[in-house]
Amino acid sequence: MTTRQPGDLPIAIIGAGPIGLAMAGHLAGCNRPFLVLEAGEEAGHSIREWEHVRLFTEWAGNIDSEADKLLQSTGWQRPPQGEIPTGGEFRRDYLLPLACHPAIRPHLELRHRVEALSRRHVDKVKTEGRGAQPFILRTSTPAGERLIEASAVIDASGTWFNNNPLHSSGLWTDAEQSAARRIQYGMPNVLGPERAHYAGRSVAVVGAGYSAINVILDLAELRQADPVTRISWVVRRPSVDKLLRGSGQDLLLAQGWLGQRLRQLIERGDVEVVTSFHAMAIDGDGDAVSLKDDGGRALRADRVVACTGFRPDLSLFRELRVDIDPVSESVRGLSALIDPNRHSCYSVPVHGVEELAHGEPDFFVIGIKSYGRAPTFLLKTGYEQARAIAAALCGMAPVERSKPSCAAE
Repeated sequence: MTTRQPGDLPIAIIGAGPIGLAMAGHLAGCNRPFLVLEAGEEAGHSIREWEHVRLFTEWAGNIDSEADKLLQSTGWQRPPQGEIPTGGEFRRDYLLPLACHPAIRPHLELRHRVEALSRRHVDKVKTEGRGAQPFILRTSTPAGERLIEASAVIDASGTWFNNNPLHSSGLWTDAEQSAARRIQYGMPNVLGPERAHYAGRSVAVVGAGYSAINVILDLAELRQADPVTRISWVVRRPSVDKLLRGSGQDLLLAQGWLGQRLRQLIERGDVEVVTSFHAMAIDGDGDAVSLKDDGGRALRADRVVACTGFRPDLSLFRELRVDIDPVSESVRGLSALIDPNRHSCYSVPVHGVEELAHGEPDFFVIGIKSYGRAPTFLLKTGYEQARAIAAALCGMAPVERSKPSCAAE
């Protein structure tokens, strides 16, 4: 590792997803040197796991403004703005072309997993001269460990690979982990490569969000071809009525359509709804999984899909002075703005550098990871974060904040 002064070093961006690449696009626009470090083999790596899922909004709300300018300079054709893409289409028609843009590709390092962050010569405790020292990123690569120095760090690594457990206490238990062979976390492609694992079996989908609804709708389509398939929707809340009220005129139109479709399936008896169920015991007994709540109720299924959300990996920046809210695990400045007990995507205001700042100068967490465990993140909000931080790092005047919008996945 060659020692250089902070002003000579690039800005390190962790993650080549939509927000990380938007950040790269904005830094390219103001001619600041940067380096994008991506753990996967290509940009948008995590999206490959949900590429079969359709986003909630149209193309118009899913493209960053600076990225749009960069792409159109190469002759890229913007997708039809009124269409709603799948994750695969979003990645193929937008993220991969953006990652291959000549302003970004030379600065994109694939298969570089960032394992830890610190500053040169100082640990977390030392204060004097701290801000003058460059960051050090410890990365694992196919060639072995690599230490990289940076003048600033933008963590846009997301939360996709850090699932919440099925156990309602939020703890990972040995019993749950031993039953992992029959539990799938996230959004499995039950109509695609994973079809054989679910067709003709009893499946319990746990979770009250739109990820769970998407999985159930796919399972219902699978059930049409294989009527033996049984579907249970398991939620902790006492009622699912609020989720099923979609009018088709919602601001997030796709959410309204999903709710309507699921209501029809429930009314036909194609989906059993189990409410007020808090999984406190999980047992992978042979060919099935048994779930029990603290009231003595039991549920048994051949397969369980845990759509229980995600949490940020906070260990990455343990050696930095970060301000993390102890409740939501979001950036502290955002906590009151995104509290899911009080806010939905309709009420979270747009925010900028002031709310995203930490006690560690020139370090930022952006994108869905900045929201911690709160599920109200919007793609468009992430793009606004990137735009505001880039303006600050490039020495530009503060950007005018756009009005809040529910234009995201």
